[in-house]
This record gives sequence, structure tokens and C-alpha cells, in this order.
Amino acid sequence: MTTSTATATDALDALRRLTGRPDAQFHDGQLEAITALVDDHRRALVVQRTGWGKSAVYFVATSLLRARGTGPTLLVSPLIALMRDQVAAAARAGVRAVSISSANAHEWDDVRARLDADDVDVLLVSPERLTNPRFRDEQLPELRRRIGLLVVDEAHCISDWGHDFRPDYRRLADLIDSMPDGVPVLATTATANQRVVTDVEEQLGASGPGAPGDADVLTLRGSLARTSLRLGSLRLPSSKERLGWLVSHLAELPGSGIVYTLTVSAAEDLARLLTEAGHEVAAYTGRTDPDERVRLEQALKDDQLKALVATSALGMGFDKPNLGFVVHLGAPSSPVAYYQQVGRAGRATESADVLLLPGPEDADIWRYFATASMPTQAKVDAVLGALGSTPTSVAALEAQVDIRRTPLELLLKVLDVDGAVRRVQGGWVSTGEPWVYDAQRYERIAQAREAEQEAMLEYQAGRTCRMELLQRQLDDPTAAPCGRCDVCAGPWYPTSTDGEAVARATQSLDRVGVPVDPRAQWPSGVGRLGVDVSGRIPPAERPETGRVVARLTDLGWGGTLRELFATGAPDVAVPESLLGACARALRDWPWAERPVAVVAMPSVARPTLVASVAEGLARLGRLPLLPTLQLAPGAPPATQGGNSAFRLAGVWGRFVVPDDLQQALAGLSGPVLLVDDLVDSRWTMAVASRELRLAGADAVLPFALGSVG
Repeated sequence: MTTSTATATDALDALRRLTGRPDAQFHDGQLEAITALVDDHRRALVVQRTGWGKSAVYFVATSLLRARGTGPTLLVSPLIALMRDQVAAAARAGVRAVSISSANAHEWDDVRARLDADDVDVLLVSPERLTNPRFRDEQLPELRRRIGLLVVDEAHCISDWGHDFRPDYRRLADLIDSMPDGVPVLATTATANQRVVTDVEEQLGASGPGAPGDADVLTLRGSLARTSLRLGSLRLPSSKERLGWLVSHLAELPGSGIVYTLTVSAAEDLARLLTEAGHEVAAYTGRTDPDERVRLEQALKDDQLKALVATSALGMGFDKPNLGFVVHLGAPSSPVAYYQQVGRAGRATESADVLLLPGPEDADIWRYFATASMPTQAKVDAVLGALGSTPTSVAALEAQVDIRRTPLELLLKVLDVDGAVRRVQGGWVSTGEPWVYDAQRYERIAQAREAEQEAMLEYQAGRTCRMELLQRQLDDPTAAPCGRCDVCAGPWYPTSTDGEAVARATQSLDRVGVPVDPRAQWPSGVGRLGVDVSGRIPPAERPETGRVVARLTDLGWGGTLRELFATGAPDVAVPESLLGACARALRDWPWAERPVAVVAMPSVARPTLVASVAEGLARLGRLPLLPTLQLAPGAPPATQGGNSAFRLAGVWGRFVVPDDLQQALAGLSGPVLLVDDLVDSRWTMAVASRELRLAGADAVLPFALGSVG
């Protein structure tokens, strides 16, 4: 492959416009990638570290290709936050970029008009957009005909083996396969080991109209070492010590940065604690409103915050070149995912600090997420059996298959990519194509995830240079000791915590009382399951807003609750310390009226625990303990998991108000406290509360020890 003088000159001019620096020069490999696309119309995979300048490759290539009369670039980008930064970067280079996403629906007509007028150089779309029936049927055929360059950003998402696999990305192989003759394709990522690289190469090399056999893929792979990062890992004996460390030392970390947590509740709890300790921080999670996300991202970029306390919702695409630090409260399950997240720091600085504060609960969280997205034969059979040629919405499908909304949507995407189902206007249909469950494939993926977890434990152990271990996990042949991490050069971070900070953390962790909103709407289509209700739940049949001591994922009491509810744990009376936490939760409950009596739920799994909580609260509150609700004769065992429709059907008619309880309710004026062990879907409490209301209870205040999620 040769580079023409004209191409090199034009490319350098475009780079300098992009960077705003008249002295800018290409990094090793950038011009080679650009030439492969512009002069040779190749399919290329670029695996380079964060900050190397992968976006410069596709923006400069776009500028040159457009000058030669080609159509616009289609850039598939995984995150809306990434799109915003890419559109801004393109504008600096004089490249006209627009996006189509769920965040800018009001602009879609204008975008389409500009595309028709050839007034767009780059169109950014999410991989999910490729499955949208209107976009796929009305816009994609014309784009495919005119496209000048296809770019797949964060290409590890294509691969089953990537740490952030997304089923929608698998559709890109079909798109690549259908590209017109001579259209170059570029895939980029900073987090791909050899298994992922091979998988992506195979998909980029799919046969198409211009490729009679497998297309030759040019892979440009550089060193993934991040010389600006100073890595470390500090194991502290407890959650209060870890939180105390952050309270004590967050201000000492350089500049502004990100503190990652594994769960939403941990992010919210930690952000509250740090704010109360005087640190300028904010929580950023999947629950954060999209407009608020934009505001928080900008606040961090402008150094108005010391840190965002974030889940993985703040990941690929967030670009603050001078980010000074990344701290993890809890370890991600994969060294590759960890490398991707810490790669946010030190992109344009000589030094940035990266510290891991692992916790004993990490492995439990890893196990959950490792299997949450895996389809099973039974689930696939249920979905394919429920779909036909008439479009079925996801809400209607929920009433026919016992799968929750999020995993159901994920499964439909997997089946869509494999050709067994298809998304159309009005819902999903079966294509009638045969689909075979690949058990061996999913077993191999599960084994790979387990190996990643073992590697993350090895990282924490600190027997090998930390950067070298991350590079080896990415199959980087240049892996070598960095000379900067705590393994190579000794701890660079304080290992002690201030006693006052630990006390503050202890006080924060000891907080109790999480609201539980009542169900207000019956699930769609539940009549199919023999439950004759629909629409809004009448207020006279609903409970009030309830309370739990804590969520199982909380940093404080969550640990105690996880032990209490662990698989195989014995049914025991409530510990005195936890009963005291229950009493404090009730004391701080802002109810409109104090309860006048206590009723226990009939528990099959933990009758001793539930009865002891109800008896203890009645004693402490000096309230009468009423007869327990009863299970209906012949009631089947309650099922765990499943979607709302099936969860409601599973508890509908399950509870009976016995005569002595009904008589007791008739003599009361005021709300009753309904006690259970664990809240998950909230349908158990909803149905039990409805029975009590129909039996004469003025109001019901649901209370449980813990909640899931």
C-alpha cells in the first residue's frame, strides 16, 4: 500500500483543521489507515489505545472522500454522549455531522431533508436505529446506495466475546455484506483482545457485491500501554473503611475525575455521603434523566465538580482529555472493561491516577450480570411459540411469556439478528426461519466470562505490574512493566483513613428507610392469564407508599440483608441489630397517620423471620399484633423472577383474610402495618394489601426488611 503525496498533503491539512493546531502531525498508523480507506477502499480494523486519535482517522478520511465526490459517511456509534462529542469534533474540522437518535426526534425531519440535499458529510446513528422498521425500510436503502464510508465505532460491541456485547451491533455484519462495490469500511476500538479482533475481522470480511470472496481486512494494532496512568489497588477491610478513604482523600486526587460503582444504589449512596462531607460531586446512573446527564457531563468537563459518581452508564464516549483520576468502588468483572473505563483518564495529561477499591460483594454482582443476558432454550421456545405473522408488541408478548421486559427485549434482538424474528411496525413477528439453540456457544461465552473474573482477581492480587496485566488481557504483544504502578514503584496513595471520616461513613451506612412506591397500574394483557383486571388500580384498593430497611445492593445494611437472604441461609429470628434498624426506619417514616396495628404476611420460605419482625415491631411500637394473613387452600408455591404479568398471576388469589383478622380490622380506625421479608416485583404486597383493603382496612402501610434492586 502506497500513500500518494496529494493524499498525504490533503490529509495533513484536514488533521490540522480538526485539531486547530498548525503544527499537528499524524500518530503512527493514522495516515496508513486513512490511505487504506481513501485511496485503496479497504476494510480496516484499528485497535489503538484511548486518546490515540481514532476519530481523527474517520473524520479526515470523510473530508477527503467527500472532496472526491463520494456520498456521506455512516457512523454507527454506541452512545448518545459519544455522538454529541463527535458532532462537535466534526464541526471543528469543517465536517458537517448530524445524528439520529432517541434524544433528537424533533430534528429528524430536518436531518432527512439535509441528507436529501447532500448537505451532510457524516450521519451518526446508534446500532439500535438499524432495527427501527421505519429507518431500516425507508432511509437505510438510500443511504446504502449513496454511502461513501461506513464506520463502526467501539467495534468490540460486535463480538460475543467483547466486554460490552450488544445484539444490535451484530446486524452490522449484514449491512457490511450488502455494501455496494468499493465502499470502504472502518472499525475502531481500544478494547479488543485477539479473540475479539478475529471475530470482528470475520464480520468485516463478509462477502458482498464487491467482494466475491472474503474481503481482505487490514488490521492496524498499536501498543495499548497508557504511560500517563498510575495504577493502584487498595483492599480495605470493610465498606465503611472504603467510604472513609474516599471522604478523607478524594480532594487530594489530581484535578477532577470519575468514581465508578457497580450498582445504581451504591452510586446514589456514595454521592450523598461525599456531598454531605463537603465534596462537589453528583450521581450519574442509568436512572439519570437524559437532559441531566448532559448537564452533569458538561459540569465535569468545566471542572465545576470534583467527580461524577457513576455506574457504567458513563463510559464509552465521555471525553474529557484532562480527566485527572478514576477510582472504582468495587471492581468490574473484566480487566478489559476496567481498561476501557480507566481509559477515560489522562488522555491529554502527563499523569493521571487510577485506583481500585475492591469489595467482598463484587463477586456476587459479577455472577448476576454474567448470566443476565444469556438466552435459554426454554425462553427462546416460549418467544418463538408466541409469535406469528401478526405483529405482537412487547407488552402483549409479556402476557404470553414469563420473561421480564429488559431481558425479553434483549432476547428479541438476538433472535432478530439470527433471522428468527423481525421487528415491524406494530411489534414483532416470526419469520418462520428455523433457529437452533447453540448451547455450546453460550457455554463458551460463560467460560470466557469466568476466566475474565479470575483475571480481575489476579489484577487485585498485585503479583504482576498492573498495566502489563491489562495489556496481556488485551493480547498486546508490547506488554511490559510500566514502572509507575504500585506493584512496580510501591503505593503512591495513602493507605490510612481518618477516624472522623470513617465515623461519618459508618453513620451514612447505618441509614435506613428506602421508599417503595405502590403499584398503580395493572399489567397489560394479564387477562390472558386468568386475572380479570385492567387499567389503573383503584385508590381504594392500593397500599400507601411503603418502606424497606435497605436495598440488597446498598453499601450499608445491604450486606447484612444479602447474608440473611443468601441461598441456603437458615430461617432465623430477626437479629436484634436489624430489628433496631427496622424501628428506626418506622420512626423516620413520613406517613400521614401512624399505624394502629401490625399484620404479618404468610411466608413459606422464612416464616420465623417474618413472624419475629412483626412481633418485634408490635412490641416496640406498643401496637396490637393482628392474626396473620393466610395462604389460600391449594395455593401453588410463589415463583421467583418473571415479568409483571406473570408475577401478578402468580400471587393473584394466593392470600385469604381469615375471619378473625377481618373481625379485628372492623374494629380499627387507621392504617395497618403489613410486614414481609423481601420486596421484589411489588405485586405480592399489592395483592395482599388489596385483600386487606377489601376486608375493611382503612389503609395499608407495606414494610419489609429489604428490596431487590
